[in-house]
Amino acid sequence: MTELVQYLVTELVDDKEAVKVTESDGVIEVSVAKADMGKIIGKQGRIARAIRAIVKAASHNLDKKYTVEILEAE
Repeated sequence: MTELVQYLVTELVDDKEAVKVTESDGVIEVSVAKADMGKIIGKQGRIARAIRAIVKAASHNLDKKYTVEILEAE
C-alpha cells in the first residue's frame, strides 16, 4: 500500500526527493517538502480526502484498514 501512496504523492509534488512514506500498524505517514504541503492537502482538503479514499478502496481487497496521515514539514 505504501507503494501506491508513494506513487500518488510523488506525481503531485515538485520536490520528489523530499517525499517520505512510511507504514506501521496500518498507519501510512506521508511527509513532503514544506513548499509542497498545499499540493498534497489541496483546496479544503480535497486532494488529501481523495488519497484517503483511494487507499480505502484499494485496501478493501486486502481486508486490512489503513489510515493516511500527512505530517507537517519540519
